[in-house]
Amino acid sequence: MDEMLILVDADDNSIGSQTKTQIHQQGLLHRAFSIFIFDSQGRLLLQQRAFSKYHSAGLWTNSCCGHPRWGEATAAAAQRRLQEEMGFSSELQQVSSFTYRSEVPGDLIEHEFDHIYVGLFDGEPQGDPAEAHSWLWMDIQQLTDEIKRSPDKFTVWFREIMNTVDANEIARWATLATH
Repeated sequence: MDEMLILVDADDNSIGSQTKTQIHQQGLLHRAFSIFIFDSQGRLLLQQRAFSKYHSAGLWTNSCCGHPRWGEATAAAAQRRLQEEMGFSSELQQVSSFTYRSEVPGDLIEHEFDHIYVGLFDGEPQGDPAEAHSWLWMDIQQLTDEIKRSPDKFTVWFREIMNTVDANEIARWATLATH
């Protein structure tokens, strides 16, 4: 069944719901979240999206991302998806939010009010292969350089975050996660 997601206005006020498919076909503004998991060394956990995903398949992205379902709190949805996608839990802290709109493969449009959460994890993820093909830990400066060299290897929302937020702010997020 197609999930019912939360439609929002420019200030993130809920204005209704719609199916995930229709939201992405029509480019409707909806609530989303992006999770950045750091280890105690300050490295970021990257996820390579499963090749079976309906868009952005096989691209590298932040540790986990998703949408709260209709009637679900954003923080609870972030916890749920982190467990579903990567097989672990972490205390999450919201550090930022932003809105973006971008076309993605499959003639779809991502138009999201995206809440950014950070957390700490020092174990080995047990990712769901239907969600994450692979994962790796990467130093922020190395990641920044790789995005500049090969931007098409990364999802549009992750590039948007990494190109908008400077490396010092990402380092601050890592510090928040580890303390």
